Amino acid sequence: MLSFTSRRALHNFTTIPGGVSPWQRYFSGVPDTMKAAVVRETGDAHALKVETDFPSPSMGAGQVIVKNQFAGINFIDTYHRAGLYKRDLPFVGGQEGGGTVAAVSEEAASQGIKVGDRVAYSVFGSYAEYTAVPAAKLLPVPDAVGLDVATSCVVQGMTAHYLTTSAHADLIKPDEWCLIHGVGGGTCQWAAQMAKLRGFKVIGTCAKGKSDVAEALGCDELILLDEVPGASYEDYESVDVVAKVMEVTDGKGAKCVIDGIGKSTMDISINSLAHRGIFVSFGNASGAVPPFPVLRLIGKSAYVTRPKLLDYTTTREELVWRAGEVFGWLEEGKLNVSVDTTFPLDQAAEGHLYLEAGKSKGKVLYSM
Repeated sequence: MLSFTSRRALHNFTTIPGGVSPWQRYFSGVPDTMKAAVVRETGDAHALKVETDFPSPSMGAGQVIVKNQFAGINFIDTYHRAGLYKRDLPFVGGQEGGGTVAAVSEEAASQGIKVGDRVAYSVFGSYAEYTAVPAAKLLPVPDAVGLDVATSCVVQGMTAHYLTTSAHADLIKPDEWCLIHGVGGGTCQWAAQMAKLRGFKVIGTCAKGKSDVAEALGCDELILLDEVPGASYEDYESVDVVAKVMEVTDGKGAKCVIDGIGKSTMDISINSLAHRGIFVSFGNASGAVPPFPVLRLIGKSAYVTRPKLLDYTTTREELVWRAGEVFGWLEEGKLNVSVDTTFPLDQAAEGHLYLEAGKSKGKVLYSM
């Protein structure tokens, strides 16, 4: 059954010439309840509970309802689930999805969006069969790009895009060195490839067990590290990374360091910087970066930034520009995207455990 809101919105619709009603154009049938992975109390992966009778979302003005085919699993989802990043309880997990449009508001329809369109998006609540999405947040998916790959692109691909195009504030130029941690999995697989497309020389760090993946990314240099059993990051004490970076760069260091590891790599990242280089810290895989005195940056007149994706997709134009470049590179075969594993939504906790254990060599998804 359609929700009360849906029925009320269509109360006065009638069939139009040709036998197609506005009902058919605007709705494909959204049930009152749905399956969703819900957090009612923060905690470990088992705090993510699958419910089969969770209320389906209402559609507001300017929104659409997406029937999800895939939802992306990202580290930020584990931070929300664990309570590191605060959310109002209860909440449906996830913030990355892909599927087909199931219902369209009049405002969205006026923009040319229609039922059946293939789309991807990033808004809260994607670990569910249906998600309400503002039309301005929708990314149309080209026919040549699979919905699994498109879903993988929305958070990790777009994050990698802003990290390699914008977050460094143009303090790195083509033919200069960029150090990227953890290129064997997730966002930094994308970032390594995009940094090369930007003309940077790339040093990647990677666990030995993921060297096969990393070697296919086109990095100029790879620093292979021992693994930390059961962790999502490498043993950064197993190799003197700073010494290796200085050797590769003839003692100059990296003009940009892209670091999603966090606590374990903070010192390495800062010490690997070149004169007037920038430390881009965007993740906490090993724990949050602890506070440090800004005076520490004086030795190289260095910069530091702690960015997030929302601040680099502040307008529809910026969102579409970033997505257009990423989808274009995918269509041209310039990006190699690896979907590592797809879990059914019923195995929501297992998906988080898999990601947090560092087992993935690419994107991890839920299927609906």
